[in-house]
Amino acid sequence: MMLSWKQLILLSFIGCIGGELLLQGPVFIKEPSNSIFPVDSKDKKITLNCEASGTPSPHYRWQLNGSDIDLSMEYHYKLNGGNLVVIDPNRNWDTGVYQCFATNSLGTIVSREAKLQFAYLENFQTKMRSTVSVREGQGVVLLCGPPPHSGELSYAWIFNEYPSFVEEDSRRFVSQETGHLYIAKVEPSDVGNYTCVVTSTVTNAWVLGSPTPLVLRSDGVMGEYEPKIEVQFPETLPAAKGSTVKLECFALGNPIPQINWRRSDGLPFSSKIQLRKFNGMLEIPNFQQEDAGSYECIAENSRGKNVARGRLTYYAKPHWVQIIKDMEIAVEDNLYWECRASGKPKPSYRWLKNGDALVLEERIQIENGALTIANLNVTDSGMFQCIAENKHGLIYSSAELKVVASAPDFSKNPMKKLVQAQAGSLVSLDCKPRASPRALSFWKKGDLIVQENERISFLKDGGLKIVNVTKADVGTYTCTAENQFGKANGTTSLVVTEPTRITLAPSNMDVTVGESVILPCQVQHDPLLDIMFTWYFNGALTDFKKDGSHFEKVGGSSSGDLMIRNIQLKHSGQYVCMVQTGVDSVSSAADLIVRGSPGPPENVRVDEITDTTAQLSWKEGTDNHSPIIAYSVQARTPFSVGWQTVTTVPEVPPSEVSGGGGSRSELVITWEPVPEELQNGEGFGYVVAFRPLGITNWIQTVVTSPDTPRYVFRNESIVPFSRYEVKVGVYNNKGEGPFSPVTTVFSAEEEPTVAPSQVSAYSLSSSEIEVSWDAIPWKLSNGHLLGYEVQYWNNGEEEESSSKVKVAGSATSARLRGLKSNLAYYTAVRAYNSAGSGPFSTTVNATTKKTPPSQPPGNVVWNATDTKVLLNWEQVKAMENESEVTGYKVFYRTSSQNNVQVLSTNNTSAELLLPIKEDYIIEVKAITDGGDGTSSEQIRIPRITNMDARGSTSAILNVHPLLSYIPIVLFFIVNALW
Repeated sequence: MMLSWKQLILLSFIGCIGGELLLQGPVFIKEPSNSIFPVDSKDKKITLNCEASGTPSPHYRWQLNGSDIDLSMEYHYKLNGGNLVVIDPNRNWDTGVYQCFATNSLGTIVSREAKLQFAYLENFQTKMRSTVSVREGQGVVLLCGPPPHSGELSYAWIFNEYPSFVEEDSRRFVSQETGHLYIAKVEPSDVGNYTCVVTSTVTNAWVLGSPTPLVLRSDGVMGEYEPKIEVQFPETLPAAKGSTVKLECFALGNPIPQINWRRSDGLPFSSKIQLRKFNGMLEIPNFQQEDAGSYECIAENSRGKNVARGRLTYYAKPHWVQIIKDMEIAVEDNLYWECRASGKPKPSYRWLKNGDALVLEERIQIENGALTIANLNVTDSGMFQCIAENKHGLIYSSAELKVVASAPDFSKNPMKKLVQAQAGSLVSLDCKPRASPRALSFWKKGDLIVQENERISFLKDGGLKIVNVTKADVGTYTCTAENQFGKANGTTSLVVTEPTRITLAPSNMDVTVGESVILPCQVQHDPLLDIMFTWYFNGALTDFKKDGSHFEKVGGSSSGDLMIRNIQLKHSGQYVCMVQTGVDSVSSAADLIVRGSPGPPENVRVDEITDTTAQLSWKEGTDNHSPIIAYSVQARTPFSVGWQTVTTVPEVPPSEVSGGGGSRSELVITWEPVPEELQNGEGFGYVVAFRPLGITNWIQTVVTSPDTPRYVFRNESIVPFSRYEVKVGVYNNKGEGPFSPVTTVFSAEEEPTVAPSQVSAYSLSSSEIEVSWDAIPWKLSNGHLLGYEVQYWNNGEEEESSSKVKVAGSATSARLRGLKSNLAYYTAVRAYNSAGSGPFSTTVNATTKKTPPSQPPGNVVWNATDTKVLLNWEQVKAMENESEVTGYKVFYRTSSQNNVQVLSTNNTSAELLLPIKEDYIIEVKAITDGGDGTSSEQIRIPRITNMDARGSTSAILNVHPLLSYIPIVLFFIVNALW
């Protein structure tokens, strides 16, 4: 029963002002679906599901073929909740289209249409079939002619007696469209009786036809003749998106014809297409628009060929692109509500209000699926449904329209008590009360009405903006908001302060180890503001307690100078002084360079000793911000007194001798070129020597350029990834210098020759797929495996434009991220090393899951005692393009902590055993295969000061306790979510 106009006005006031009553229109949880009922079923009842949530609880009625069902016929119909139970169903009057209507005081919604059909299979007529007489070599068709039935059938043939069934091959074919048996070329072994077997795929019942005798004629053998196609698909065949299409083709002929298929446009078949029944059937799974087109079946033998053609056309039932959602709009505003759906042919739209066709008038119009209502009034409230339909189906989207009327109210969005602003800045004072229709606002400063000028302007949302704020703007500001239902006001105090300025900032300094310095940081600030100094060293907050032996903060209340005592090399870096007040913050940075003596040379070693010389080498140590000018070499003998400086000549070999990599049959040798100042004369070059490991003789070559850093030896005899000993020496016009120490280098690797095996793909969520594989077998010539490359592309992309992900050599799995939801992805894996990439594995595929629901859990209600919290919330209903909800997560933490705890549950309620000694913050999310859904609004549960408390995401007066609780699992999360 619908509420009157005055009652709707009253409820709008209660819902928007007092928050004491929460009403919700019907929302379907379960809807009826198409059903096929076996006539001979032992179950004498059919149940069509219908369940809806809503406050107050909805009541239900049903229609069959557009007419109301008389539920007073209790011997035939029964309502179980919202479910319709049909007792002793009869195919003659219960067949048809059913719809469920759910109604409460806010309106009515209509379920989707559900067809009820009855499956049956009658017996064949007991009539003898005529004998079929053919020549040997002739083709023949044995007709089945199924008896009256409803529901899908399958066909088979018995040869002579059960259980000897006719086996299909290139010569014999049973059509699953007609049931007929086709023999392309009759042989003497075919003589016998043939019986058609018809099976209902719904009931599994089967019946036998009368036998058909097949005999050979005695007037000779049939000669050869060209194929004659007897089984072919229609000239035009509509196919639904996502369906499996099966095309049959079979020909009679002598010799036995060969069947082949092709697309008329010459395009190759996609990899998903399968040829079955010895090419007599073409199967296209998951039919998509790109599969549409003309297909040809070619039957050919040595006497000729014949071609059958047919066109597959693509169609798609409507699918929502944009659904309608609940709307709450103020009276006198305008409504624009749009729903959009895809489909082929393009869907048309119509709208329902409270289960009836929406009546159009001057202010109510529908255009391209969009509903517009001008100058709303409360009688426009109700349950609305947008219907998108084409000739292949229709879909419904439901939502509630609430037209609200209320006086301005600041309780839900109070104005700030105090606003601090810096002189010269811009400040905005908010005034956003809840009001329907939107309130008009005016401002006062003290007792004076505020007028607009070049610095002061009124914002569209009712706020006040002041630019270039001065001390004269200080005061108390009152915003008064008013509409036809009442008025309210709120107050804000504005305080204007002078900006904080650094008067003496730290500057860059260059000091020596052991000195003490002061980095100044002095400011001028408004006396009304408290001030705080903070120092950062190389981005990290300075800890004066931990580094008290070196760091100390000095100066007065307006100074934050930093003293650094006995400065060390580790104190080099950037120092930042940060000055903060309640209104603003300023900072200044300086670089400090600390110079000291150079560090000792590293890795000193003696390479060669002669009667009069010794060759030394070392690595440069740290210079500690002072460039190294020279090195002093000292030596001593058992006969010398202490260390003595010796004469040195730097005739040095190349350093960093290494190599490896390159292409097949290559040995790559690299080194660090010798600087010009160490070449000691003209005609400088390198002598590169190498030999296979275990071979005595060296192979040598000369590199004449002093700047060249590498040499590549190419020879087909080089074994992939084999060990070579290498060394690099130097020479100039005066002779040869020393060689570098001998090091081991590997020749170029051979690229992997096998593909990874056991490749699999598994969808983790709506945007992630896990790909795994077995590692390829290792062999020496492959060298060091660098890793694996995973190639992937989706169903709508070409393989050539695929994306790639690389993983380290030891990994045997990769996670593909950032994928599109509910879409098939194909992937292949190959190994690679420095020589190149190996072959790709076989292609596998996985389909990403649907996205999590966008609808958050609504109306989170809590009831707390001193030891526990009871929670309840509304069920989240996933849309058709979203993942189904499998449960819920409750996130909760105390207001003083960051660690969040998680409780998982399969119901829409939970019990938290918590000592309510401080505030708790709680959110709820839906759990789906595609990931977690949208979070509910945060609720804050205050610490308990009396025996119990209760509340929700919006103020609620009456909270019903939970009737049951289910097992829960508790998880801990380290990092905070807020």
